[in-house]
Amino acid sequence: MDTKFSVALHILTMISESKEVLSSQSLAISVGTNASYIRKVIALLKNAGLLTSRQGKSGYELSKTAKEISLLEIYYATQEVNTISLFQIHQHANRECIVGKHIEKAMFPIFSDAERLLENQLSKQTLDDVIHNLYQEVGQNRI
Repeated sequence: MDTKFSVALHILTMISESKEVLSSQSLAISVGTNASYIRKVIALLKNAGLLTSRQGKSGYELSKTAKEISLLEIYYATQEVNTISLFQIHQHANRECIVGKHIEKAMFPIFSDAERLLENQLSKQTLDDVIHNLYQEVGQNRI
């Protein structure tokens, strides 16, 4: 997995909690990357219906509340997938070897169980949970 998921959480949290209009440049400064990367992530979030922008105005806004946006939705949007697939199995195992012949089927149930657990956890957590954790970390109550 690349960093688009965590960058998206950063972006969405800032947009949710900022009282001012945020440009891709101001978001990039906070994330510690360049504005073009931020625009790529924003495009993925917009395509997934999680962000909107106003015609003729700069800035972005959430398309629904932070409580309504699951972390799984954000994951799917940023990874451009419909299922979680964290573990890739090597392609060229020697089929003449007893291990090579059966290793894929031996690993599959373990890998798929872990992916299913992660999917379940991300579906239960929301952007609002991230925001709540942020305020706890800062030692402030939400406004």
